[in-house]
Amino acid sequence: MASNSLKIDRFFLASVAVLTLAGFVIFLSASLGLLAQNGASFGTIAMKQAVSLLIGAAAFFILSRVKYSFWRKTAFFVLSLAIVLNLLLFIPKLSLYHGGASRWINLGFLTFQPSEFLKIAFIIYVAAWLQHVKEKVKTLKFGLVPFVVLVAVLSILLLIQSDTDTLVIISFTGLVMFLIAGLPMKHMFLAGALLVILVAGVIVFRPYALERVKVFFDRGSDTQGAGYQINQSLIAIGSGRFVGRGFGQSIQKFGYLPQPTDDSIFAVAAEEFGFVGGIFLLALYLFFSIASFRIGARAPDTFGGMLAVGIGVLIVTESFLNMGAMLGLVPLSGVPLLFISHGGTALIITLAAAGIVANVSKYSSN
Repeated sequence: MASNSLKIDRFFLASVAVLTLAGFVIFLSASLGLLAQNGASFGTIAMKQAVSLLIGAAAFFILSRVKYSFWRKTAFFVLSLAIVLNLLLFIPKLSLYHGGASRWINLGFLTFQPSEFLKIAFIIYVAAWLQHVKEKVKTLKFGLVPFVVLVAVLSILLLIQSDTDTLVIISFTGLVMFLIAGLPMKHMFLAGALLVILVAGVIVFRPYALERVKVFFDRGSDTQGAGYQINQSLIAIGSGRFVGRGFGQSIQKFGYLPQPTDDSIFAVAAEEFGFVGGIFLLALYLFFSIASFRIGARAPDTFGGMLAVGIGVLIVTESFLNMGAMLGLVPLSGVPLLFISHGGTALIITLAAAGIVANVSKYSSN
């Protein structure tokens, strides 16, 4: 355990606290849309999110006190456990099918998404590997080849779940970590090319992915089908104008925006808080990333540095992908807006990961 005398980086702690609190406020407003759509109890929805938030806060506190070097010693076990959890999705009685994909494990009293745990386990393992190989990461044997093999294994797990978005996020995060550790540019471009080929193959052979790409290039092609969500999102964002309609005043969340508490929650926030609110939210994620990168740059060893940077890149990349999709800047994705969207697993894992970065900050130089 870390000594109580060591303190968490204040800038990082503040960014996590403000993101979490702002996210809960936005969620409460967005959840009103579910009342109109399916008559769900506002108290039940708010309580579930509040419980997830409290569990996540507890995870943050606990992991901020566990010395980060513990994860280096257990990296292989953590990744193996994450893979086993994802393999449970192949058991029909445990797997929950929803929204055209089987990404959730249903234990009756608890439902969770194992790919969320896989993201952090991947970062921990890659950070441990980069600490182990050091300068040898510049070679094919210890750099590019291990990265490709690891991504290939995870690709099988994630593509069977129809979770292309998580695969892209994980691969990009890993590539950034390897690049910072010293992976040659020519190897990076080769790895990037392989990833592009893989994603292109998914787009060609999976109709839902192809529809997303078609809508991205022509939003008016299917306004009542595949293009419905992005068009309603843009209406919501445009309606917010400069300062927004005001808290709780979104119109689009009432029966127009699909999943107002999940994928579309940024559109609800932009409608209620306008351009100013959207920029403020964007700034919060940028502050979080800067704080994470600063901690990584000041970490006492490669493992701590890669942990902080990897977690920062993953959280910001996933969140920007969500916001970019709602703005029509990238094809629609099924990833949540971290710290904000509904989904207990994502919120808990995100705060737990932030707790790991917080612990690294205790040992980082000033």
